[in-house]
Amino acid sequence: MKALRSWYELRMKGDKVLIVEDDDDLRDLVRTVVEREGMATIEAADGREGLRQFYEHRPRLVILDIGLPELNGWQVLERVRELGDVPVLILTANADELDKVRGLREGADDYVTKPFGRQELIARVEALLRRAGDNRMPDELHADGLMEIDFTQRRVTVGETELDLTPTEFRLLAALARHPNQVLSHDQLLEMAWGDSVNRSRQQVKLYIGYLRRKLVDVADTDPIETVRGFGYRYRPRTAS
Repeated sequence: MKALRSWYELRMKGDKVLIVEDDDDLRDLVRTVVEREGMATIEAADGREGLRQFYEHRPRLVILDIGLPELNGWQVLERVRELGDVPVLILTANADELDKVRGLREGADDYVTKPFGRQELIARVEALLRRAGDNRMPDELHADGLMEIDFTQRRVTVGETELDLTPTEFRLLAALARHPNQVLSHDQLLEMAWGDSVNRSRQQVKLYIGYLRRKLVDVADTDPIETVRGFGYRYRPRTAS
């Protein structure tokens, strides 16, 4: 009963589960099972869209198929692990032990072999969420010594001043602020802010970083975005002057 109560408490928190699966029928099945247990879901049918949804929504748990178009599950897992320790449950059609071992070694928390039963899926989801406890990424509000970001309202304030940002500028600044003191590459920022690192130029990141810097310096008299030459950019929060 204690485990059951714990699960219902998790349900009340409005946690989100990201389902990345290219099979429409299987994705619908997983969504139905998860939502019947009271959790919200986000869906993606390919690896690239899965990463975009991950960056945008910061889910509490990722259910990830390995055989995906665009980016495969291994590539998605690698990028998710670069940015945090959100639990990842792998879906695989390969029952081979080496495939499962690879998944665990590369950062997956658990796996389910297709076909699987509803009760098995829910049991593994419950176990991962209990194990994760309250170690989650902030989902609605970010605040540091320089600025406050309300992700729900898409509002950024420095002191008493609200920054006038375009949607792309907001997404880029939010991506940096969610990972303070961590170097993010041009490709990572393109995926976070534009949802595509293949068909867009890295010059766009440089251009929009420049826009953000000017707006932040105008209000705060400080530039919290550090260029790490040859790698990308890092957000170092500093108190406004």
